Amino acid sequence: MNPPADTPRPKKPIFRGTDAPAAHRRRRWPYIAGGLLVALIALGLWPKPLPVEVGLVQVAPLQVTVNDEGQTRVKNRYVVSSPVAGHLRRVELKAGAPVKAGETPLAYLETGGADLLDARTFAQAQARVSAAGAARKQASALEIRAKASAELARRDLERAKHLFANGGMARADFDQAVMRDTAAQEESRAAVFGLQVASYEEEQAKALLLRGSPGAGGAAEPLCINSPVTGKVLRVFQESERQVPPGMPLLEVGDATDLEVRIEVLSRDGVAIRPGATVWLEQWGGPEPLEARVRLVEPSAFTKISALGVEEQRVFVVADLIDPAAKRPTLGDAYRVEARIVLWEGERVLQVPAGALFQRESQWSTYVVDGGRARLRNVTIGHSNGMRTEIVGGLREGDRVIVYPGDRVEDGVRVKQHL
Repeated sequence: MNPPADTPRPKKPIFRGTDAPAAHRRRRWPYIAGGLLVALIALGLWPKPLPVEVGLVQVAPLQVTVNDEGQTRVKNRYVVSSPVAGHLRRVELKAGAPVKAGETPLAYLETGGADLLDARTFAQAQARVSAAGAARKQASALEIRAKASAELARRDLERAKHLFANGGMARADFDQAVMRDTAAQEESRAAVFGLQVASYEEEQAKALLLRGSPGAGGAAEPLCINSPVTGKVLRVFQESERQVPPGMPLLEVGDATDLEVRIEVLSRDGVAIRPGATVWLEQWGGPEPLEARVRLVEPSAFTKISALGVEEQRVFVVADLIDPAAKRPTLGDAYRVEARIVLWEGERVLQVPAGALFQRESQWSTYVVDGGRARLRNVTIGHSNGMRTEIVGGLREGDRVIVYPGDRVEDGVRVKQHL
């Protein structure tokens, strides 16, 4: 029997509340957690920028120098010796005592008649007097010539200063004019010293001839040996009273303000040093460096064992001090100095730290920081002093380069400046 048509049919149950969405969310949590885990792993494995030291390409003065140690020494020194055999009285002068040419007695020698001359030695003494007189005249002529040359060099330097200030002379030509003036002044001083020595030798020869002449009454008097030059006593060889033979060194005298510097450098560096080069003397005891000029590089080298036991070929470079004696009143003979010999210098030079450059297949290269990444760039270099290097091509002022790049730095790698 069928139910009536108007009887309602039973409805399907409908779920209400939050049971269905909660179940759906529970099904999504594993996927969300897995995605976060993958993201964290990717973030951890993502390459970080390498910390690097960065240097700046800039335009600044640059000097290329040879640095080594040296010693000062008196340029013109004179060793006073006993002219004849005799008994030397005690020498009262000490090292550093001031002396004046022809006036200050250095030593007294009691000859006791030992300087009396026979006919042969008398003739030899007369010949020595004549030779000493000729040498004095020659030294006098050389002094006049040296003073004239020094005056001409001084005038040339004044003209060069005017031209250089107005831009009419190159720096190299001006440096040559300064070098010629310095050399001429030093030659003039040396000529004056040579004339003093020649005059002293003539006087000594005349005194020995007079004392050695037969019948001369001065033979019983002590022989006074005066200073040949004006300056100071540098060393006393014989201070005590004693018998001395002829030609025995007694004292050494010289002008302690007329100094030069003898610098010991490697022979390969000496090849590049030219006369007239500027030298800066440091660590000499004063507050400021002293200026000097190279006069010559000695032609003969010598072998020296270094502190590491390595044989080195070295050569001496001689330089004249330019600064006046008033700037170095306490600097004396055989004092140690540290010298910087200028081989090349420029006022406006594009340069980078030398540690930013390296050779790659016989080509100098560097890494430039561009947009947070290292970019390999080939460069052309010029002069270098070991700390800074001149850039001829490949970089511009203001570029940032990586200094001392490690093995991990490559072209295109991300980098950041190390603080």
